Amino acid sequence: METVKLFDSELKIMDIVWDKEPVSAKEITLIAAETIGWNKNTSYTIIKKLIEKKALERTEPNFICTSLVKKEAVQKAETQSLIDKLYNGSKKAFFASFIENDISEEELEALKKLLQKR
Repeated sequence: METVKLFDSELKIMDIVWDKEPVSAKEITLIAAETIGWNKNTSYTIIKKLIEKKALERTEPNFICTSLVKKEAVQKAETQSLIDKLYNGSKKAFFASFIENDISEEELEALKKLLQKR
């Protein structure tokens, strides 16, 4: 399935779903109220939008929600969008911004190992 564009509010709901799925819409609203401070109407509106975008699937009974898009696919698409937007599509420039700024030696070594595996 093609990855859909998700807004920040939709990503917050999707994070709850990815963490708890299958999960009822009621439980999503309770978690969103506790962790984000949203009222249930806000959460239900976003759930409805996610269903319309085919990012979520609703099944009965109990309005159970499951994801139709994988978290990793969304992360990859969002990262590429960020690279395209801020670095003119250059992964080299994107990487350089991390290496030149606040990165610990431990994180740098972990990145080197990831690159060597590739």
